[in-house]
Amino acid sequence: MSEPTDRQAVDVEGHRLVLTHLGRVLFPRTGETKAAALQYYARIAPVMVPHTAGRPASFVRAPEGPGGQRWYAKTPPAGLPDWVRTVEVTGSERPAPYVVVDSTASLVAVANLGAYEVHVPQWTADAGPDAHDRVVFDLDPGGGADLTDCCRVALRLREELTADGLTACPVVSGSKGLHLYACVEPAPQRAVSGYAKKLAERLAAEDPGRVTAVMAKAARPGRVFIDWSQNATAKTTAAPYTLRLKDRPAVAAPVTWDEVAACRDPGRLLLTPDQVLDRVERHGDLLDALGDPAALP
Repeated sequence: MSEPTDRQAVDVEGHRLVLTHLGRVLFPRTGETKAAALQYYARIAPVMVPHTAGRPASFVRAPEGPGGQRWYAKTPPAGLPDWVRTVEVTGSERPAPYVVVDSTASLVAVANLGAYEVHVPQWTADAGPDAHDRVVFDLDPGGGADLTDCCRVALRLREELTADGLTACPVVSGSKGLHLYACVEPAPQRAVSGYAKKLAERLAAEDPGRVTAVMAKAARPGRVFIDWSQNATAKTTAAPYTLRLKDRPAVAAPVTWDEVAACRDPGRLLLTPDQVLDRVERHGDLLDALGDPAALP
C-alpha cells in the first residue's frame, strides 16, 4: 500500500479494495489517521491472521475513531466484499453470519469499513463451539490497581498453569490489563471454563488482598480481577495484535515473561502500532511460544 490520497483503489492479495476517508484523523491526541491504521493492519497481518483465522469474529466499530460513536458488532459490516469469508454460527435464536478474518485482504477490508477492533472466541468455526482449543485469562485491574499488579498476578498464574502442563503466553490488552493464553486439546466449554474458574478462585483464596475471581465491581477496588468467563462459548477476547480504540493508538500485543517480571511502570508495556511492528520485525511472533496444545488436567 503506497502513500494514499483520501480515497484510493488498491490490490491486496489479488482483491481490489477501494480505501476511503484515508485522511480522517482517528486519534486526535496523536494525529494518526485511518490510513495509518490500514497500513498497520496490512503490515501486521502475517502474524495476526494465524490467531484470527477460522474463528468467527466480532468487531468494535467506530468509523470516526474513539471520540465518535462506537458499537460492538457481531454481524458483517455493510458493504463487506463478497469474497470475505463468512460462516453461520448457531446462537440462542437462529444461525447468524460472522466474518472470518483469514487473510491480509479480509483484515484490511473490515478495517476499511470502520471495524477497527477484532475480537474472537476461543474456538474455531470448523471444530464448533463445543471444542475450545485455547484457554484465556483476562487480568483486569480495579481502581487503585494497575498493569504492574496484573503482571504480579500473571507470574503466579503462570506457575499454576505450568504445573498443570500448560504453556502460558502473556498479551498486554492494549487497555489496562493483561491476557494470558494457553493452547489446549479441544475440549467442551464447561471443561475449559470450569478449569479457568477453579484456577482463578484458587488464586483469589490464596491472595484475597490482591486477587478476586468475582465479577462484581464492588469486589475489584485495589485488586486484580481474573476474568475466567471469557472462555464461555458466547464470549470473545480482543485478538492478539488488534488495534484498541483508546484516546491514543494502542495494540493488544504479545510480550515476554521477562518484560512481565520487570514491569514497574504500566506505561512501559502500553505499546503503539509502530512499536509492535518493530518488535515483530526483530523477534517475530512471540505467541509462537504457545507451542503444542496440552490436555486439561
